[in-house]
Formats: sequence, C-alpha cells, structure tokens
Amino acid sequence: MAWARVCASCCWQLAKAVLPTPTGVGAEERTPLLSSSSANQYPRPLILRGPGTPNAGFSCSPNGFTSNDPLSGGHKEVGRSADSSSFWGPEATGASWPTAVLLADLEQDSRQGECALSGAALAGLAPLKPEASQSSSSGPTSCIRARVEAEAGTRDTGSTGPGPEGWLPCCHGSPETSEPRRGQLLTAPEPPSVMLLNGDCPESLKKEEGAAEPPRENGLDEGEPGDETTGQEVIVIQDTGFSVKILAPGIEPFSLQVSPQEMVQEIHQVLMDREDTCHRTCFSLHLDGNMLDHFSELRSVEGLQEGSVLRVVEEPYTVREARIHVRHVRDLLKSLDPSDAFNGVDCNSLSFLSVFTDGDLGDSGKRKKGLEMDPIDCTPPEYILPGSRERPLCPLQPQNRDWKPLQCLKVLTMSGWNPPPGNRKMHGDLMYLFVITAEDRQVSITASTRGFYLNQSTAYHFNPKPASPRFLSHSLVELLNQISPTFKKNFAVLQKKRVQRHPFERIATPFQVYSWTAPQAEHAMDCVRAEDAYTSRLGYEEHIPGQTRDWNEELQTTRELPRKNLPERLLRERAIFKVHSDFTAAATRGAMAVIDGNVMAINPSEETKMQMFIWNNIFFSLGFDVRDHYKDFGGDVAAYVAPTNDLNGVRTYNAVDVEGLYTLGTVVVDYRGYRVTAQSIIPGILERDQEQSVIYGSIDFGKTVVSHPRYLELLERTSRPLKILRHRVLNDRDEEVELCSSVECKGIIGNDGRHYILDLLRTFPPDLNFLPVPGEELPEECTRAGFPRAHRHKLCCLRQELVDAFVEHRYLLFMKLAALQLMQQKASKVENPTSLENGDLSPSESKPEDPLGSEVGSQEEGGSASGLAKVKELAETIASDDGTADPRSREVIRNACKAVGSISSTAFDIRFNPDIFSPGVRFPESCQDEVRDQKQLLKDAAAFLLSCQIPGLVKDCTDHAVLPMDGATLAEVMRQRGINMRYLGKVLDLVLRSPARDQLDHIYKIGIGELITRSAKHIFKTYLQGVELSGLSAAISHFLNCFLSSYPNPVAHLPADELLSKKRNKRRKNRPPGAADNTAWAVMTPQELWKNICQEAKNYFDFSLECDSVDQAVETYGLQKITLLREISLKTGIQILLKEYSFDSRHKPAFTEEDVLNIFPVVKHVNPKASDAFHFFQSGQAKVQQGFLKEGCELINEALNLFNNVYGAMHVEICACLRLLARLHYIMGDYAEALSNQQKAVLMSERVMGIEHPNTIQEYMHLALYCFASSQLSTALSLLYRARYLMLLVFGEDHPEMALLDNNIGLVLHGVMEYDLSLRFLENALAVSTKYHGPKALKVALSHHLVARVYESKAEFRSALQHEKEGYTIYKTQLGEDHEKTKESSEYLKCLTQQAVALQRTMNEIYRNGSSANIPPLKFTAPSMASVLEQLNVINGILFIPLSQKDLENLKAEVARRHQLQEASKNRDKAEEPMATEPEPAGASEDVGSQPQAAKDPSSPSLQG
Repeated sequence: MAWARVCASCCWQLAKAVLPTPTGVGAEERTPLLSSSSANQYPRPLILRGPGTPNAGFSCSPNGFTSNDPLSGGHKEVGRSADSSSFWGPEATGASWPTAVLLADLEQDSRQGECALSGAALAGLAPLKPEASQSSSSGPTSCIRARVEAEAGTRDTGSTGPGPEGWLPCCHGSPETSEPRRGQLLTAPEPPSVMLLNGDCPESLKKEEGAAEPPRENGLDEGEPGDETTGQEVIVIQDTGFSVKILAPGIEPFSLQVSPQEMVQEIHQVLMDREDTCHRTCFSLHLDGNMLDHFSELRSVEGLQEGSVLRVVEEPYTVREARIHVRHVRDLLKSLDPSDAFNGVDCNSLSFLSVFTDGDLGDSGKRKKGLEMDPIDCTPPEYILPGSRERPLCPLQPQNRDWKPLQCLKVLTMSGWNPPPGNRKMHGDLMYLFVITAEDRQVSITASTRGFYLNQSTAYHFNPKPASPRFLSHSLVELLNQISPTFKKNFAVLQKKRVQRHPFERIATPFQVYSWTAPQAEHAMDCVRAEDAYTSRLGYEEHIPGQTRDWNEELQTTRELPRKNLPERLLRERAIFKVHSDFTAAATRGAMAVIDGNVMAINPSEETKMQMFIWNNIFFSLGFDVRDHYKDFGGDVAAYVAPTNDLNGVRTYNAVDVEGLYTLGTVVVDYRGYRVTAQSIIPGILERDQEQSVIYGSIDFGKTVVSHPRYLELLERTSRPLKILRHRVLNDRDEEVELCSSVECKGIIGNDGRHYILDLLRTFPPDLNFLPVPGEELPEECTRAGFPRAHRHKLCCLRQELVDAFVEHRYLLFMKLAALQLMQQKASKVENPTSLENGDLSPSESKPEDPLGSEVGSQEEGGSASGLAKVKELAETIASDDGTADPRSREVIRNACKAVGSISSTAFDIRFNPDIFSPGVRFPESCQDEVRDQKQLLKDAAAFLLSCQIPGLVKDCTDHAVLPMDGATLAEVMRQRGINMRYLGKVLDLVLRSPARDQLDHIYKIGIGELITRSAKHIFKTYLQGVELSGLSAAISHFLNCFLSSYPNPVAHLPADELLSKKRNKRRKNRPPGAADNTAWAVMTPQELWKNICQEAKNYFDFSLECDSVDQAVETYGLQKITLLREISLKTGIQILLKEYSFDSRHKPAFTEEDVLNIFPVVKHVNPKASDAFHFFQSGQAKVQQGFLKEGCELINEALNLFNNVYGAMHVEICACLRLLARLHYIMGDYAEALSNQQKAVLMSERVMGIEHPNTIQEYMHLALYCFASSQLSTALSLLYRARYLMLLVFGEDHPEMALLDNNIGLVLHGVMEYDLSLRFLENALAVSTKYHGPKALKVALSHHLVARVYESKAEFRSALQHEKEGYTIYKTQLGEDHEKTKESSEYLKCLTQQAVALQRTMNEIYRNGSSANIPPLKFTAPSMASVLEQLNVINGILFIPLSQKDLENLKAEVARRHQLQEASKNRDKAEEPMATEPEPAGASEDVGSQPQAAKDPSSPSLQG
C-alpha cells in the first residue's frame, strides 16, 4: 500500500521517494548471448534494413508517451499516488539479479558516448538455467570480480535464467535514505523458487508463486548501480537474495524470494496481488511476534534471514483503511474490464495483441514445435484481400473474450445511511455498504473496526444490528463468498484470469492515451467512480493527508537533485519524469474542469474570455488576447499560438538543464475548441504586482526593458547550445540594456529565492518567410517561392531543429572554405586571401543537391580529409589563442568565419539574435553592423529552409529513406528537419513538381489529407466555441456529417429546450467559457464547410484544393473517408461509436448524435528524457552497425535497464529498445528470446502510441516474422492480416510499405501451400514495388523472383519463366553479367526450362500413348520452411553474410578508416551539447540505425562485403 501508510512528514521525500527504481524490464534479456567461442567462430557482420518506420530509431513521437508508475489496475488507489514510495516493486520477490556493473561514470566521452566492451568480460558468464539448484551462487555466475576496471572497458553483465518472460523491475532504495546506496552491486543471481509462467502453468505452481500484479521479474530483484570511487573503479559486493516463509490466515504457508534491498511494504504489495491473498489490504507482517515497520529495508530488520517465518496479522480497520479495502475489492472485480481504457482514465489504454496470438506466444511455441505442418485456416477476411474497396471499422477493436466480465455482484455501492451516527461510531461502525448479489439478494453490510458483517437495515429502515448468519469477516471478499455462491465461483475464475494476463496489458502508461473509437458500453453502477467524481479528488487527498500537492516545489526540487554520477542522475531523471507525468495528468483534469465550468475564476467579475483560474495549485489561463497584450502580433490568433511556442521554449531550456535556472511546469490543453495553458505557480507571484516582480526582460514587448547580472550569467550558459546571441537593446528612456534572450522572456525571483524564466515564446529567431518587413528584401530562393507571405500572427519562429541544421550546414561550408584556402596557399605560396571576401555566402551557392559536402571526407579521401584535419587543428589552435598559429593561417580562419557569418573571427560560432524584426524593439546605434549581419543571417536561414531542407525532405521521401504512413508521422518527419507545418503547402507543391511524382504518390495523398484535416480542425475549433454543453453531441455529429457524409443536406438537431433557455440565459454574464448561447453552428452546410476548408488551405498553407465536397476530394486525390475520420478525430479529441458508417449514402446522414461518445482533451507537454540510457542506446546501435552484435546487444540491454529505471515499464523509447533487442536476438539465432522481446514491443506500442499507430503496424510485422521462424505459422498469418487491416485503415493500399507487407503474407501463404492466395498478395506487391521503385529496381527483380517461385510450385512454368526472365533482365542491366545475383537468376531460369521441358515431354507422352503412358513421376516440391524463411529474411532486410577471417580483418580496417574520416569532419567542439541534427541519432535508424545506402536494397551489389 505505497501511500496508504505515509505520513505528512514524508513530503520532502517527493523528490527521492517519488520513484524507487524500476530496473530492467526483462532481466531475462540480460543473458549473455553467445559464448566467446561461438562469437569468434562465426563473426557475421550483417546489414540490417528495418522497413523504415516513420519514427525511425529513437526520435520520439510528437506526443511521445512516457511512463508512469507501473501500477496495475489492481491498486489504483495506492498507485496513482505522487510519491508512492517504492512503488516500482510489488514484484520484488525472488532471487536478486545482478545489475551490470556500470562504467563508473559514463559521461559521454568524445566518441559520442561510445563504450568499448571487451568480449572477454562477457564471455565468462554462462546463462543460469531456471532449473538450477537453489544454491546462492552457481558456478561461474557468482562472478565476484571484486574490481572491474572501468578504463579497461570491461563490464560485467550478470546473467539470469532466460525465464519464460522477464517482467517488471523492482525497487531501489528506500524513501528514507536520501542518498542512493553507494557501491553496492549484487552479482550472484539466484534461481527463483518458482518460475513465473505466463498462461498455462500447472496449478500447483500457480498457487506457489501467485503472479504479482506487475509480476516479478522471475522474482529477480536488482541492486543499486555502483558509485564511483577513486581511480574510476567499481567495487562489487555480493548481496544475494533469500527466501522467507509467509504464514497467512486460511491458506497453506508458502515461500517468497526477497532481496535485502527491498522494503517491507513491497512484500505487502506482492501479497495484495497474489491470487490467494489478494483480498487482504489491512494487515501487518510480524517476525517472532514483532511488527515490521512498513518503510524499513529488509536488511535492516534484525533476525530476518533465509527461512525466517513472517506472519500475516490482520489489523483493525479505520475509515481510511475500510475505504481503501472497498476500492481494492472493486478494482479486483473490474480488473478485466476495459471501460477505463475506452474512457481514457487512470492511464489505462487498449491492447489487442492477445486476441491475435491466442494468449501467450512463449508457451505456444514450445507446444507447436513438433507439428510443423498442422492444417491451418489461412483464408483472410474478404476486406483484407488486395483490391478490396471495403474499409470496415469494427475489426479495429475486436471483442476480447475476457471482456465479457463474469458478473460477481450486481451492485456494490455506498449505502445512503452513511456516515454512521454518533452512537454507532462508538460501537466501531465505520461505514455502510449496500450490495445486490448475482442471485438478486439485497443486503446491507457494516464495515467496522473488526471487519465486515451483515446488518438488518433495508433501503428505508435503519437497523444496524447484525443480521443472521452472524458472520464477521476481516475481508469483504470472504463475507461475500459466504452469502453468494455465484460470487465465490466467479471471483475465483476472475482472479485466475487476472494473474494470467501479460503485465504489459495492465500496467498504467505514463501519459494518457485516448481511443478515437469505442464500442457501445452499458453504464454500470460503480461506487468508487461515483465517489471520485463528487468528492472532486483535487490532487490525491486520499494519499497525502491534509494538503494538495505543491507542484512548483516538486518540479523544482527534483531538478535540484545531485547529478554527479550515474546513480544520482538516474534518481534525478526518474524523479523529474515521475513528477512531470503526474503534473500533466493533474493539469489535464484541471483544464477540463475549467472549460466545463466546474472551477470558480479568481477574477469572476470579468468577462468569460478574461478569466483566470487556480485549481490544485495550478494556474490556468485561456488562449485569448485579454488585455490587448498581443495587439501588434495578431490578437487572439497570436494568443492562441503563444502557449505552444512558450511550451517549446520550456522544453528547450529544460533540455539544456542549466543549474540555477528554473522554468515553470507547463502543459497546453486543447479541449472543446478552447486552448488552456496550465502552469505551476511561482511562490509569491500572486501577492505582488507584475511590474515589481520582473527584474529581467520586458512586460510590454520591449518598451520598458530591465536586466539583471545573475540572469545574464545563467542565460549566458544556455546561449551556446541554443545559439542565442547576447545583445543590447534600447528601453523607453533610450538606455542600453543587455539581454541574452528575447525581450519577452521575463525573469522573476520567487519567494523561494529561485531564478525563474517565463514567457519563452520567442526563444528561437523569427521566420522571415512569414514575417513581411517593409524595406527588407529576402534572398532570391524565397521570393521565387512567393515569400514573404503575411501570416495570421507575427509569432512565427524557426524550429530548433532548423537552427541546428543551418548551423551544421554552415560549419561544413566553413571547413570546406578553410581547407580550400589552405590548399591554395600550399599550392601557390602566394597570399591571395581576397578571393574569399565576398561577404555573406548564401546557402544556395553550395548546391542543395550536394548533400552538404557528403560528409566532406568521402570526396578525395586522401587530400581533402587531411586538409580538413589541418583546418580543425588550426581552428582549435587559434581558438585557444596561444599565439602559435602563423598569421596566414589566422587569415584563413578569419576569412572563412566572415564568409559563413560567424560572430567570432577566430572560431566558428553562429548565434541568432531573437529580437531582430521584433515589433517595438530598438537597437543602439553602436550595434548597427551586428544587427545588419544578424538580419542577413536570418534571411539566409529562411532561404536554407526552402533551398535545402524542403528539397532534402522530398529527396528522402523519393529514396524511401523515410516512409510516413499517416498525418502524424508526416508531421514528425517534417519537424525532424525543422520544417514547420505551415510549409505543408510548399512541400506538396514541390512533390507535384518533382520528376519522380509517381514515386511520391503516397506522400502527396498523406499531405493532402493532412492539409484538409488541419484546415477542418481550425474551423472546428471556432465552431465548437459557440456550442453549449447540451448541444455538444448534436453539433459534433452535424460537423462530421458536413465534413464526411455524401448526404447533401444534413439537418442539425437542436437541444429540445432551446427556446425556453434563451430568455433565461441573457442575464448570466458569468458563464463558463463553453456555454455560449448561439446556435449558429446548426446552420452549417456541407457546401459552406468545404468552401471554408479550401479557403483555409489557401490562406494558411498557400495551397489550392480543387474540390467542393468530400466526394470530389476523395475522387480527385484518392483519399479514404475512414482515414479522414481517423485523422480529424485524433486531432480534435472526438471519440465515436465503433460501428460501420455508410459515408456514401445519399439518403441519410452518416452520423447521428448517438454516434458521438465523448470529446477528449488534446494535450501537449514536456517529455523529460533519460540521457544516460540514450547514450547507451546510441553506442549499442553504433556497435551493431559495425558488426559487433554481442557488444551491441549488451549495451542495448544496459540501455533497457536504465530506461526502465527512469521511465518505469512503459515508454516509447523502451519500445524501440525492445524492438532492436528482438532483432539482434533473431539474427543471433535465439528465436524464443526474439519472440519474447518483440511481443513486449508490440504490447507497449499498442499501449503508449495507439492500437493503429504506424509504429504498431511495424511492430506487428516484425513479430509475425519471428513467429514464423518459431514455426507458429497460423499466428504469423493472423498478425500479418492484422497489420494489413490496420494499414488499409490508416492509409489504404497504395503505399510502398504495403509491398513489403504483401510480400511477407505471400511468402507465408506459399510456405503453407496456399498458392492462389499467395499469388494475389505477391502480384499486388509486385505492382506496388514497380510503381514506387520504378520497373528497373532491384526490389522489383526480387518481387518477380518470388512470383516465379509460386508459379513453379503450381507447375505453371510458362508464367514462372516469364517473371524470372523479367527479374534476370533487371539484374543483368543493373549489376552486370558477372554478378552472383545475375548468375543465380540465370541458373534458376535453366532449372525452370528443364522442368517445363520435362512436363511437356510427359504431356506429349500422354497424348501419344493415352492412358498406358509410362509417366515418370514429376517432382513438384512444396517449398521448404527454411527456404521460405530465407526469403522472408531477405525481403525484411536481414542478411547473413558469411565472411572469411581475412574479409573480416579488411572490414574492420575499413570501419576504422571511415571512423577516422568522420572524426576529421566531426563538427562542433566537445563542450557543446549534442545537437539535435548531429549526423544521425534521430531519424535514420528503423531498427539498427542508418546503414549504408546499399543495405536498403537487399539485392544490391555493394552488399557483398
């Protein structure tokens, strides 16, 4: 009961206790993979292509969901608590497992955080089998290597048995200890007493281990990562787990594996979750008659050792404990009910994987091994077949068998007789419950201090005397078991099912994910839900006695935690993450309450738009221009975008993370057409006037400006990573004031003495393409594209990604110029520097086609690389200014600096002044030169966006380096390149003009759909503001009819009492924002809406849509109505009923009021990152790319543990980690491990990104491949069919990724001898590949070959020959006669010809001799599974290349040489933060990072080593 027993004194611990550690979802993943010998025998570097996911690799999705406490549904009441002190670890029972000894302090060193691991360190650890004897250290695994030299780079990854599934992490450190424990690393893993089997484990076992709610990592617990001692070494201390015996009333004693690190309360948690003890909440544990303290660590308990007996002793109830007990029982009854996920509450979300895998994959694999060719039904549903026009909605959320919940009770609710009168209180009555059993018996129950019993009250008559049978039970469940046989039976079955579910299906996600469709659910009585709604659980009163949470204090305190070494950083990042996710949840609830009119304004006398609110220590304001604050910037429109700009600023300053500089917790919520900004409150700000508070910046956009030395010093530290120039401006008295941010940025010192900055809406420089300034000329690239264009507001800023890309681009230019000059000097020995003084170089001069000097080094590798190395050395010498550089070299650097617009003449340093072109800001005379240069720099940046970034994006799409599948993934791809969404029209124009227009068809469709739905969203926003609450569903269904239905004149249904309410409302000045009276929305027509959409697209995106109705749009642009419905619902938060809509009917509208179920908020917030884990992840990816699979696997396992440490069990980044691990295990031949990791990746992607997110579709495809490899053919097929259905829904058939999917399906069907079906899919794949890659592409050749193989199996040799010839021709023209692919194809042609000839002979024989013919049997072989799997690997980009030892040496030398070249051209000095556009973490890797271009096409020439 984490918080259930915390007292008020624990509040400071928020920072520390907020989150004890989740470590390592999947300790099982940490088994060393290959023994050293096997690793050396077959060194197989491999090239992997992940079928490019939209958010490849690690770039988090815009709404990057992140993780909360992995508390299952079972214990919301304790789980949702802020600082459940050690709440990651109910599962902490069972042997302790070793944490890898971390490099004492893994700062990201100069090699971008790469970490060499010696193979030897890993090789010695043999995997520990689950069956191993119960000794505390078995053989080599105890690995008490007392010292691990960090310098040597060895790391010691403990191995645990590869148990059936590895689950959740366990807690680290108690809330009491403010310091993390030092240097304790446990190493000897112990087999748990009972393995946790998912699904069908024998009953006896189940009783023993009682899967914990977030079940235990096979009972393995985790120690503290070590702390550094002198000399960078880590001391390893052996600290093993032990088992204790638990004696609980009414059940057999059982043993439980625990670790000394755990706290007593974690044992409580496990007991509340076990199937046989889950109904107890109010108990204590006693050892030898002494009660154990809830928050003490087990190792501090005297006399607790192996074999000790802990007694479960029932404690007397209090009102609080009784309520917690009832809540817990209700949660157990609802544990399989998905309604919380459909309603978007308590961080529940949906997952459907188990419907398609029939339970758990791990076990079924073992069962099906022998029966490889079971007859399986392969027929896909009609709507999935290629060419089907039908796009049903219902299969999106198939009904799960478990969801028809077993009814245990009809009603369980609080009785109307509460609270007990005084005289009953004195008899120990705490509260009364009313129950109707499944047999329709109505009973009244008293909760007293001693437990629960029946009383004699009825609905109308109060009689608190005990009723007969006089049965007093300490647990409500036991009482109900007595009075209702149905309850007894069903409750037992329910708990059995509950503990069988995969933990990832029930752990809460960190941020709420909403579903845009839901089935019709009947509304059931629920006492806890009702109580929550009416007691307005402000924050979490039931957890923190007598106070709401001080969000600001929590957010800032967590930032102040120490961060010198890894354990401290992990603790700090975990605390920051946890508080942020809690704050986001509270802010979202508050914002909805504000718009729904449930919160009193702090300035109630003002008009609605101007009101501000405080609720739960959070300040809420509406996105309207209240006091003409944004008059010069675009009024209400500017006030609407300012909060998101501000949020981006907060995000950026948080990422730079300067000590001593504080930002406010900020969340932006769009709900019912209103934008609400939620902010934490600076202490003291409400008592003072704003003018007095602001000591830095300006409150009136630059008229009065003040500065402060401490702020300048703090902001100076952010100026380099953020590229912000320190500059001077004039105030209204013409005095010069120095700033290091934009003027709007305000500095306020709170009453707590902290330096806060707020209003960060102009953190980045303005976007001149959308800010016409009289008298300023833009570069030619801009004017050619029709810029500058007036936008609706003047707050358009460049994105941070663009600023970084621009600086990167300039840096390469700088290096090239300097190298060129040095070479000229060398060649001529004549000084002739004037050649370069041509002022500012516009980016267009380095042609966009030249991919930024193609990493410079790869040109003439010798000459220019050494030149660049010299430049680098020279630049460093001059920057250090020790006078050793000769004057001519200084001249070279100075010229290069001047040419690229650097602010320093001795080193490359580009920064922007965010106040340039800001209305009302004036600069002193003395700065005019600087201002002129800055203006030029901004113009160049605007031109760079148009001449490099947008063409670069289109080129990447043409090459299929990025494969967006829906609006969100397209937006993300644009944002990664720094292109704002307002450029969408320009991107589409360029796609239209592209020579490869056909290959960009999918991009064009997605872009048009995004443009239409975004325009519709803008209109919907203002449309909704005029709707009062009673008309909401009518208004939304009317809008959807106008937007999507072919019915020509839909009529809106006004609420029935419209006429009566009109008169009354006139007098109410102070209505909630959403209660406008007008019914203007009711008169909208489809024609008018579509006219407005086209107008909006022209005004906002500068793109002309040619359609005046939805049918015309669908016709002209090839869109799907179901896709448009999904996009608009996701963007606006609408939830609709899951049913089939007849969009095309001209006789009745598609939507009725009943079809709109809900409207959810759309929430934007900061996503705190796990930095150390990310460095590990990147180093792991780098290792894998170099072919060091085992080391890569180790690093990624380590990253996984650290991610779990920070985020808990559920997070997008953990999902990427699991996917990559699965792929690595698959390549290394460990299919079971691959399957287990990929299953978790799919579940997590469904839960945190959405069940039909493009990322989830990718995960389904990977899982299907691993299922096929594990001989689970029918599962593989149903997963592929699911992926195809989702892709049809999200985009449609005509997508390059569909070719890959159809090839997969076709191959699997070929493997199970369904030739005709197989052909349908393979021929569709061939058609799609031909369209998107051109008829001469190698992918198309491979497609021809696959089709030929199926025709061969059908003995249709003519068709087979025809296709193989096509393939052969492509190989011959692309690769030449001598390439082995060409030879293979030619061999296959011969073989086919022979078979065809043989067949012909046989036929002739039959014609000649009739039935007496002597026919040699023809050999038609069914394809072997191995050959099908080989082809599957090829099309999924997994290639195994056998290499000789000599090849390997050459390859390693090549890798090293490339590494040096990259080093030479590596930019940016090391002090700087890693840039967002550093050559690759974000966008390139689907699975294993960006591989050489060759790898994209499995059959291309350069693969052969």
